[in-house]
Amino acid sequence: MEARPTLIQSVQRALHLLEVVAEHDGRPRAKEVARAAGLPLATTYHLLRTCTHEGWLQRLDDGSYALGHRFDLVRGRGTAARGVAHARPALEWLRDELGGAVYLARWVDGEIVVAEIVDSARAPRIDLWVGIHDAGHATALGKCILGQLPAVDREDYLARHPLHALTPRTVVDRRRLRLPAPEDVARDEGEYAVGISCLAAAVAGQEAGAVGVVVPPSAVDRPGTRRAVLDAARRVSRALVLGSAS
Repeated sequence: MEARPTLIQSVQRALHLLEVVAEHDGRPRAKEVARAAGLPLATTYHLLRTCTHEGWLQRLDDGSYALGHRFDLVRGRGTAARGVAHARPALEWLRDELGGAVYLARWVDGEIVVAEIVDSARAPRIDLWVGIHDAGHATALGKCILGQLPAVDREDYLARHPLHALTPRTVVDRRRLRLPAPEDVARDEGEYAVGISCLAAAVAGQEAGAVGVVVPPSAVDRPGTRRAVLDAARRVSRALVLGSAS
């Protein structure tokens, strides 16, 4: 008789947990996920934390969970993935140049989606405790993309995504929301997470996009920082075009 395949229980549990979150359109909390998955609450918390860290889930500001940006990336394999692969050297250059984690985001089917994250032990990624889908108003990436959209698409996004106060610095009044011009640099100075500053610039493509980098608060206004972000955005734009054409 053939030997039974070796199955890893923790992987099975994590996959089941993802299914539970996907089935609950009401964005379940940890206790609901544990009950539906038939798992101890402590085990569920560990699995939720791991899946959130890896981008398969996102933890929303009300403590509930939704599917994360990694699912968007998997669905977008093919032409888009080839473009991201071509762009990775430019993203790595920006990470090394400014010493911060780098993010590539795109406008996909009416949502702001993280397509790639490039970090390292010296430049760790920040915890996306609220998914980028719901935090466009509070992130440099989101503001950069919203600034590129036609007015009708921007208004539709803002109507579907309330401007929640993620920190005391978050702008929650739509009239005070400052969006950059497509050729300018967007800023997030503690609006998404306390003590975290980011800059982002637009990248070219069939859909609006942006490349962003985490920088020390003291570096936000340095001319060299702005030049590096804009330079990286141009490099990423060229790479995405070449990747799509290959």
